[in-house]
Amino acid sequence: MLCAGFGTRLGGLTRERPKPMLPLGDDALIGHTLRHLAAHGFDEVALNLHFMPELIERHVGDGSRYGVAVRYAREPALLGTAGAVRNLADFLGAHDDFLVLYGDLLLDEDLAAMMRAHRDRRADATLLLHQRAGSNSLVQMNNDGRITGFVERPDEATRARTPFPWVNSGAQVLHRSMIGRIPREGAADLPRDVYAHAVADAALYGRPLTGYRCAIDSPARYDEARAALADGRYRGGRRRDRGPEST
Repeated sequence: MLCAGFGTRLGGLTRERPKPMLPLGDDALIGHTLRHLAAHGFDEVALNLHFMPELIERHVGDGSRYGVAVRYAREPALLGTAGAVRNLADFLGAHDDFLVLYGDLLLDEDLAAMMRAHRDRRADATLLLHQRAGSNSLVQMNNDGRITGFVERPDEATRARTPFPWVNSGAQVLHRSMIGRIPREGAADLPRDVYAHAVADAALYGRPLTGYRCAIDSPARYDEARAALADGRYRGGRRRDRGPEST
């Protein structure tokens, strides 16, 4: 679980705490995420930390109150989404497949089903995707769910062909072989430095979002996440009856 960022776009909300420690209802965001992971069968969780790491370590502890065993990896300098995976290679590589989850998400998705689909397809990577108009980072996918390309800053012709494009939701299941595709040194990004190069010869699949998702990367989206928790749109791992939502 990626928890190292500064959360600067949230302004004063994250001046004295990392994004995963934002209060939501009776817990912090990270607490809701860890409970959701435990409910879907994930019992070992690694957290990468950088900004004010002691706050997360003190709140989460060993993870037992959330039903998981937690280990920590402090990053003296930010390594990016791919660099964080590389830094945890000894832990993650001990498993055939593992989940990488962005730490700023309030997510109610069937992650166990996502893992099963990934293994059934013998995929190298399975990315959770949702549709969003106007995105600057598009994921191209064929009718079989195979990812065929990634487009950064699409031109107007591409936007016209794909008015509601697929975009990365921030949750992905990776086969351990993907670790070897990460640049060996420095900061690196999963979509830009790994997936965009791997799409030509690796089995990358997209999985459409079916549950609630809110990326808490602005004060408005923080308000949305709090509202979703209060009015029951976020159900903490239970299957939703209506269609997918993402903000």
